[in-house]
This record gives sequence, structure tokens and C-alpha cells, in this order.
Amino acid sequence: MKLKGKSAKYLCLLLCLALAAGLLSGCADKSPAERQAQAETGVESVRYLTVVDEDPDTVDFQCTSIYYTVALNVFNRLVEIQDGPDGTVEIVPSLAESWEVSDDGCRYTFHLRHDVAFSNGSPLTASDVNYTLVRLLTHPDSCNRDIALEIAGAAQLSAGETDRLEGFEALGDYDFVITLAQPFSAFLPCLAMPGASILDAESTGAAGDRFGRDPAYTIGTGAFIIESWEPGKGMRLTANPDCWEGRPPCDGLDLRFLADAEEIRMLFEAGELDILDLDDLGSQAEYFIHGDIYSDRLYQARQIGITYIALNESIRPLNDVRVRKALQLALDRQMLLDAVYSGRGQLENGIFPHGLSGYNPDLPEIPCDPETARSLLAEAGYPSGFNLTVSVKSSSAQWERVLMDMAANMWEEIGVRCTVQVLDESEFMHLRKSGQLACYSATWSADFNDPDNFIYTFFGNRENTSYRSLCYPREDVMRRVREARAIVDEQERIREYQALEELIIQEDAAWVPLFSRLHYYVAGERVDNFDFSWNGWVSTRYRYISLK
Repeated sequence: MKLKGKSAKYLCLLLCLALAAGLLSGCADKSPAERQAQAETGVESVRYLTVVDEDPDTVDFQCTSIYYTVALNVFNRLVEIQDGPDGTVEIVPSLAESWEVSDDGCRYTFHLRHDVAFSNGSPLTASDVNYTLVRLLTHPDSCNRDIALEIAGAAQLSAGETDRLEGFEALGDYDFVITLAQPFSAFLPCLAMPGASILDAESTGAAGDRFGRDPAYTIGTGAFIIESWEPGKGMRLTANPDCWEGRPPCDGLDLRFLADAEEIRMLFEAGELDILDLDDLGSQAEYFIHGDIYSDRLYQARQIGITYIALNESIRPLNDVRVRKALQLALDRQMLLDAVYSGRGQLENGIFPHGLSGYNPDLPEIPCDPETARSLLAEAGYPSGFNLTVSVKSSSAQWERVLMDMAANMWEEIGVRCTVQVLDESEFMHLRKSGQLACYSATWSADFNDPDNFIYTFFGNRENTSYRSLCYPREDVMRRVREARAIVDEQERIREYQALEELIIQEDAAWVPLFSRLHYYVAGERVDNFDFSWNGWVSTRYRYISLK
């Protein structure tokens, strides 16, 4: 039967509307990056995971200690750290499929996988590892030299006294030996840091300063490839189809450089973001954590790090241990955690936070005791208190500003007259690095799961402690921290670290430990197999996350 006239036109209109509805429904669950990719390629099945990220000035992981998303997703390391079945973390193979360590703890023999290629097709060999270590030690802007400084000859190479790394020996294309100047039990965890990601010697050498700034010259072995980068707006990574670990389940990553909490929340609720990091939302996070709407898509990770208040022992009267102990005892730390982070965390009493290897649950608790604090100040010769400048960065998150305002008010109760000084980022960092800030708060998150990453970073030598405006003066203690790095027996090493932790914080009151935090995320409806980093970093590996 044939339809004529108005009937035919009506049927045609219905068919067109049905087709349009089908097209719209097919696009409704796609991110903007997916719709753009579909328009450019004509491939309807492209599915990008859309997340918020920081706007980097460089993604050269050897020259930054902040921007690690590209390092973790475009590159790989010799080994990785992952959660173990019993809740601890363990070192697992990555580009190195196996390794052996000599009995004296100095000689590491690695065996690379034979099936790994960079995204430009260049095969991974031992020479790429050597190039990576040499560049890490010699690049003028490198800020991750500590990863490799324990290798024999590293100090001489870094100082320009030689052009080769004495402690590296290639045994062939896929096997090599790294010899340390002395035992360093945290060496393998160090190699899992983002800053230890392995570079393609040929393309990185040819790139010069374009590496880490130009996608075409930033070549890795990881699950994703940098597709495009628009500073100030975002970055797109596409799945690496030839990745040695296999192609990732999502087609790519759409990284948005956003900072406004309200905008981030609205985009997530509109379905424009797939993962919502509640650390980005401030007080608005409570709606997602305590409401019923997102309870089945709420994820919690332990952020292995510690928030602390630094006290500069080179500035009077902070050079008096009684004054520092008074400042510790005057704070109601639980009230601070409740106020600035809604209690989402645990109080810490030392240097090593919950979740870190070497954490000591038996450390004495630092109580809130203003009366004893006043007595200590009087005993130190300050019965009427003293003046203290408390510094904060103008770029600090709102909760950090509230934290220091509240701490200042608590100290006022024992007679410490506080002036809260707001400094711009550059001035704050200049004064901190030169050891001139009297008091400030900060958070240190684990780069690798070992107590060395905390105690040596802050109290390993005069340079480290001055760099963070702690100016801890005890050379005998710092020498013990350095010597502990060479203890081969793991139980003995941890016992020494815990003894040093109690001495530095509980006895010397070298800083005010506050709390570690819990990190919360909300996943969008189309996210499947949600995963986050072992230590709750904001930067994470996305290779295992898929989309429904």
C-alpha cells in the first residue's frame, strides 16, 4: 500500500523525529571531548573519561614535584607500588619484570620486559634507563635528584665532575645493574615515584626543552598518549592501542583545568564530569558525603600524608623546647580537624601518618592541655606570652586559612599574640626555602611508601630542614637519620626510625603534628571499575577505569 499526500508527509515527519531522538539519545551520555572526537573522526564509539586536573606549566616529571597526571598515565616506571591483599602496599614489577638485590643491599640487577615499546615505536632498552637517570641527575631544573643520588657516582655526575654514571652497568639490551654507594633500603620504592618514569632517550634528547611542553615530543610507554594540550583550558589523552599492558578500557582522558568549586560541582551534576574529587569542593563536599543521592557512588581512599604546623627553631623564642611544647599542647587538634575537614581523618602524633610503612600506633598522644602550656611558657621566661607571626599563602585553600586562624586564636588563649601574615606564592616560597618563616602549616603526602620519604625529607640534613623553615639544629639526630637509610635489616631500620620520630616530635617538639586526611571521590553513573592511587593522591592512574 502506498501513502500519498499528507499521509506520506506525516509518516516522513515521524521517521525524522524518531531518527533525531535516537541520535540525541546516543549523544546524551557522551562528554564534550567524545562529541568533539566523534565529529572529527566520524567514529561514534569514542568514549573519553572526563576529570578535573591542575593546569601545569610543565609535565616534565623530572622538573616538577606537583604535576604528575601525565607521568602516571603516559609513562611507566621500572616498578610500581600497589595495595596488597592485607591492606599494606607492595612493590610490583612494571617495565622491569624481575630483579635481584645483593646481600649487602648495594647491587640491584634488573631485567626489562622484552615486549615494551614507546608510543613512537622505539623499543625500550637499558640505554633508555641510563639516559633517564643521567638526565635526572644533570638537568638544570631537576627537582627529583634525590631519587638517584644514592647511586655510585651520582654526586660526581650531578656536580659536573664526570659525564657518566659510574653505578650503572648495561649487561645487554634488557639487563642492567645499578650499584649504590651504600645500602639504601628505600631505593626500590623511590623507583616507583612519578619522577622516576622512564624516558625514550632518542626522542627526549632531540626534544630539548620541548619535552614536557609539546605533546609531540613527550613520548612514553604508558596507557595513554598526549593528543592535545591547551594551556589554561585542558588536555586530551588518547588510549595507546599498542601499550605493553594492553589497551586501556576507555578511549581517552579529557582533563579539564578548573578551579572554581561551584563550577566543578555544577558540571558533575550535569553529567559533564565523570569523577568528582571532593577535595576540590571545600564545604560543598558535605552534600555528597552525607546525602543519599550519591552514597552508592562514593569512594574513600586513605591519603597517606600529614598536615603539620612548622616551627622555626632559628627564631626566638621558638628555639626553646618549652615554648614549642607549649604550642603543641595549646591546640585542640580534634577541633581543628572537625572544623576544617569535618573530622574526615585521624589525629597524628609524630612524623609517620596512618598507612605509611613504619607508622607507630603506640606513640603517646599529644593532649590538648592549655594549663600546662601556660606553665611551660612561664618556665621559659614568657609568663605574659610573646609575639608570633603566622604565615599563609594567598593561594592556600580556604580550609588552610581557617586552620591557621583557629590555631592563632587557640594560641592567643595562652598569651601568644599572633599576627596572621598573608603572602603571595612567590614570596612565601622564597622565605620558606631560605629558612625565614617563623610558623606556617603544610601537608606532606607520600611520594613512595617508606618512612625515609618523610623523616629524611624534613630532618635528614641541615639543607633539608632549612629549606622548609624548620631549621632543626641537632646534628647528632640528623646524622642518625642519614645512617638509618643504610640499615639493611628492615625491622632494625623501622625501630630506629620510630625511635627518631619520638625523639624529634615528642621530645624536641620540632613541629606540631595535626592530622592525616581521608580522600573522597564520587563517580558518575557511567563510570565502571573505579580505581585510585595507593596513597590517595589527586593525580592518579586511570588505565583501569572503564565506562559503561
